[in-house]
Amino acid sequence: MASDADTLSLLRSAIHPLTGAAGDYDALLDLIGDAQFVLLGEASHGTHEFYRARAEITKRLITEKGFAAVAAEADWPDAYRVNRYIRDLPLPETGDADQTAEHALRDFQRFPQWMWRNADVLDLVGWLRDHNDSLPQEQRVFNASVPHAPHLGGPTVQRNRVGFYGLDLYSLYASIDSVIRYLDRTDPDAAKRARARYACFEHFEKDEQAYGFASVRGGGESCEDEVIAQLMDLQQRTAQRSPHSTLDVADEAFFAEQNARVAKNAEAYYREMFRGRDTSWNLRDSHMAETLDALATHLSHSRGGTGPAKIVVWAHNSHLGDARATQMSERGELNLGQLARQRFGDRVVIVGLYTYTGTVTAASDWDMPADRKRVRPALPESYEALCHQVSDAAQAPRFFLPLRGARHDVTAALEAPRLQRFIGVIYRPETERWSHYYEASLPYQYDALLYFDHSRALEPLERTPRWTAGEPGEPGDPPQTYPFAA
Repeated sequence: MASDADTLSLLRSAIHPLTGAAGDYDALLDLIGDAQFVLLGEASHGTHEFYRARAEITKRLITEKGFAAVAAEADWPDAYRVNRYIRDLPLPETGDADQTAEHALRDFQRFPQWMWRNADVLDLVGWLRDHNDSLPQEQRVFNASVPHAPHLGGPTVQRNRVGFYGLDLYSLYASIDSVIRYLDRTDPDAAKRARARYACFEHFEKDEQAYGFASVRGGGESCEDEVIAQLMDLQQRTAQRSPHSTLDVADEAFFAEQNARVAKNAEAYYREMFRGRDTSWNLRDSHMAETLDALATHLSHSRGGTGPAKIVVWAHNSHLGDARATQMSERGELNLGQLARQRFGDRVVIVGLYTYTGTVTAASDWDMPADRKRVRPALPESYEALCHQVSDAAQAPRFFLPLRGARHDVTAALEAPRLQRFIGVIYRPETERWSHYYEASLPYQYDALLYFDHSRALEPLERTPRWTAGEPGEPGDPPQTYPFAA
């Protein structure tokens, strides 16, 4: 085994410093090559540098490599409102269009609101809209000879416009409402059937956890059969839809079908939450993988035979770093990164993002207000501490480290498991070792690493006095359902 000095020297020669120059991510884009899926992680849900770096890389993937969509760790219906804004489409319920990026983000009201309602996402959404608006007309109109659906209004959906989509499943009731509104517009009889099926959720006052608790421990009946039946109903409608349907009709049908899929998987998730976290985690990440697969298929068809749609994914490192290389696998957990690699192989590139210290936007417990918290320097036995040493030795406060195709000695120097820090939406420095670390093997988790030695808190659009003052949150016990709340 190499000495610490040898390891530092080796890694110092392998990194690419990030200086803020236009070509900072050239080496990363070379590593990505023709990959169809690029999974961009983050070590916290509240770090400005992670969001900014992902935005810069995403812009280059779109403009230089033809990526078609951003798929985020966000709820499907909330993200779809952003999708309609950046593609200059009216909201189907009202026929009105959001006029600004800030308006398009207003459905993100569920905790943690700041995760998507923040200054960096606002900038990205504005850029995505400008990019789509700048496309030449011949790239934007799919088939002007086919009339659009009267109930949607406006032109047909433009084929090559970039989209924004959510991968998560927390939106049980919002997705149910979206399915019913869609059917009210397109098939009132089917809407009646959907209302009857989803009526079994009405006793819980739109409280998903109350439903899960009652169905497992409170003696209430589950709605499993009903949500499965409704998804199958919408899938049958999709199969019977005319192949000559315009893209806006196809998109709306896919949006509704995906909402029904969210309802089915969320119903199972909230039931399993009260039976054991391992199972609910696996359900959630399996749903993300299923959604990514369905989205890729839908967008590839929408491109009119021009090839598979390329998608960039934004999610936490804990969802994207291959779970088989972490302690998660010892607990029987899998994640999106693992499932994507198993499904798509070398067409997937996974990039982890790390920091050593700084500040972070996070809460002290679930559903608590956001604080601007100081991030403690990483533990000495962690990968973050090793990166900090490399950063100091190379005088490179930010760097890119390629792992896929790296020299054998680089891989060998990094493969022994070390601690790795995860800060989700909750950060509890008083229990840091137990709340925010587990062991992992870096070169088998990721294909590349971006490191920021000192980082600062993400800026929420709602800057409360509590966040501005940066006061610490109240101490508490480690989370029970979300050990690192990613």
